[in-house]
Amino acid sequence: MEQFYQHPQHYVAVDCVIFGYMDGELKLLLYPRAFTPHKGEWSLMGGFLQQGEDLDDAAKRVLSIRAGLEDIYLEEVGCFSAINRDSASRVVSVAYYALVDIEKQDVNKLQAHGSEWWSIDELPEMVFDHRDIVEKAMYTLQTRANEKLLGKELLPELFTLLQLRNVYEAIFRRPLELANFRKKILSLDVLERQDIKNKTESRKGAYYYTFKQEEEGRILDRIVKTT
Repeated sequence: MEQFYQHPQHYVAVDCVIFGYMDGELKLLLYPRAFTPHKGEWSLMGGFLQQGEDLDDAAKRVLSIRAGLEDIYLEEVGCFSAINRDSASRVVSVAYYALVDIEKQDVNKLQAHGSEWWSIDELPEMVFDHRDIVEKAMYTLQTRANEKLLGKELLPELFTLLQLRNVYEAIFRRPLELANFRKKILSLDVLERQDIKNKTESRKGAYYYTFKQEEEGRILDRIVKTT
């Protein structure tokens, strides 16, 4: 048995791609790395797997300690294991992406770590292979947004179809035709129309909607056409 375990030892880490939504843009939460190598350079939030926890637990711990985020949408993106991805040691990282309501963030914790929200279209240089991780997370997010209706984590409890379309445009990074989007979304039967209106979007006003609880996880036909 001892001979079986006589193999090289590697570190296992988690890196969290934290997406938020504000002012019609998809945002990414980054923080300046607090230790060498690459101290002070922009990084995803991450940490090493600890004794007594699985990878999901590690990702949740990182989000709680560093950003004060609890009970959020979290999904695995993939494994990154390039030999020289970390110059300090051999580190295999499992990446996750999270969708969070920026209004519910713990501002004090973010400020304590120097964290900042960046537009997904104006990201700074990042350490290691974190740019590759973000790109893979974006692809995964777009895939999931096409399979099931996302937005609950990024929108208020009551929202209009225009507001939902704006979120989808931010995720897919291109404009979507409102009439076609509205027709497709309503055909899915996963939203509940409310009897109150947002009076700011048009002269007649736009109805508010909420997500049907029992329908949130159902796999749907493709929502956004890809080219």
